[in-house]
Amino acid sequence: MTNFTEPTAGEPARESARPLRERFEDLAWELAAAAGPNGREVTKEEIDALWGHEDMTTAPTTQPIGPLVDAHPAKRPGRITLQGRWVTLAPLDPDKHAAALFEGSNGDAARESVWNYLFDGPYRSLDDFRSNIELKARSADPLFFAVVDNSSGRAVGYQTLMRIDAANRVIEVGNIMYTPAMQRTAGATEAQYLFARYVFDELGYRRYEWKCNNLNAPSKRAAKRFGFSFEGVFRQHMIVKGRNRDTAWFAMLDGEWPARKAAYERWLAPENFDAAGRQNLRLSDLMPEPAQ
Repeated sequence: MTNFTEPTAGEPARESARPLRERFEDLAWELAAAAGPNGREVTKEEIDALWGHEDMTTAPTTQPIGPLVDAHPAKRPGRITLQGRWVTLAPLDPDKHAAALFEGSNGDAARESVWNYLFDGPYRSLDDFRSNIELKARSADPLFFAVVDNSSGRAVGYQTLMRIDAANRVIEVGNIMYTPAMQRTAGATEAQYLFARYVFDELGYRRYEWKCNNLNAPSKRAAKRFGFSFEGVFRQHMIVKGRNRDTAWFAMLDGEWPARKAAYERWLAPENFDAAGRQNLRLSDLMPEPAQ
């Protein structure tokens, strides 16, 4: 709907009150005339002279609008290695990671349960699984990282940075596949910390998202534990493996990251664990309250 005011009787119509479509049409004709017979490029100064710069950028003050922000784009993530104390995130590699990941996520009901809420799997053969890993390794978005256990050197899961919107500085963590050997370990928390630190501190994103099937209660609990705030449910958002999926949305913002980073680092510190590897403080007790 166009927002303008009709002139009163006897009052000439103001240019700013004309529908934007008409103003754009007039501007297009004027620009074509300004280009001249040689079709030279019209300068910004000429455009501003035809339609004032302030007129093009200033919204009506009677309507609420968002604050001005620095509109520079974020950096795109690369195929780099992120080193932690318990785990290392490395670009997914079929030769290095496929066999261990297949063994950890296929073969019996317990291991194959990791695929329940994912878009693919489980797999009946290593060959089929490796072919899929080869495709994933070549993907740029989602960008796949293997999670490698530092003590054994074996891949115990993977996760991705996806829906990469560098212009708006928004990015998502997704396609998280943690084998039973990795679930509920310090390495799983560290893998999330390494991603978040990379996203905010090195790449400069404003918004970091987590989405999951609304029926996936463990994923929703994990999102909150890792510092994401629940934002709502997109009903009938997807059809996955022939079934309806309502999607729960969570996000963390750049302004929230410093306090959440401090919570992660305090929890991950060696002194937070006893000789048997048991935590002294829970991450959920250290993490700031989610945004409302």
